[in-house]
Amino acid sequence: MLCSPGRDILELQTTPPHPNSNAMVGVRAGGASRTKLAESLGDLRGTVLFQLLDDFAGASLVAPWVWSNWTPDWPPTEGNKGPARAQMENICTGFTAGSSGFDEDGHVNMVIQSSAPVEDLNDPADPFSWHDLMEPGGPEMRRARRLDVWREGGVLKADAGFQDSGTTPSGGRRAVHEYRVHAEVDEQSGLLKQIKAIPLILPFAECPGAVLQLHRLVGQPVVELRSAVAVTLPGILGCTHLNDVVRSLADVPTLARALV
Repeated sequence: MLCSPGRDILELQTTPPHPNSNAMVGVRAGGASRTKLAESLGDLRGTVLFQLLDDFAGASLVAPWVWSNWTPDWPPTEGNKGPARAQMENICTGFTAGSSGFDEDGHVNMVIQSSAPVEDLNDPADPFSWHDLMEPGGPEMRRARRLDVWREGGVLKADAGFQDSGTTPSGGRRAVHEYRVHAEVDEQSGLLKQIKAIPLILPFAECPGAVLQLHRLVGQPVVELRSAVAVTLPGILGCTHLNDVVRSLADVPTLARALV
């Protein structure tokens, strides 16, 4: 995929090829790209390819943060401030009115964003810990996620991990978002029985509060979470990135069909 600085999709090639992939070209990342994805490639739901294309909306939004690791004065220049308060206020828990995420000038305070060093996802002692990861030189942003599913007594249990991290000049990585999510799904009814999130790394003090609202999803069909999350956890009830993790749980029934 090739996209513009404004997050418009300029080119897209998929493996395996899909006859409707060109429908995504020209679409901007975000709600528009997810709507077009559902319309044009909805038959891919439950596949890794669909998840990758769905993730472009959130991952491309976070990607510019990597420059904070590489540019000492990022972004204090007058022309390179964060988005204005008017654009961001109340769009999520972290940017609730009065949040520490806003500076006195009414912009997102990108200078005080929290982040933390993280270890390599690959475990040398476990060759199956992760798939091979590209390690390009220079600034590089990565959204890594996993979803493990198993069955216990008629209940599907899921453990999801999510991390947005970027390279640093020293060779290590720092993360700006990291969550763990545990969920249980009644296999017969397909309803979400239980869900719990553990916030590990987040940019502002208010962000972890989003996990307190996940109970609102309990009792809903898990296969409908991609659409239900936006309706149930809009605005200050949710976190953009936690919502992304929870939306992926819609694939739990598909993965369960592969269980022995």
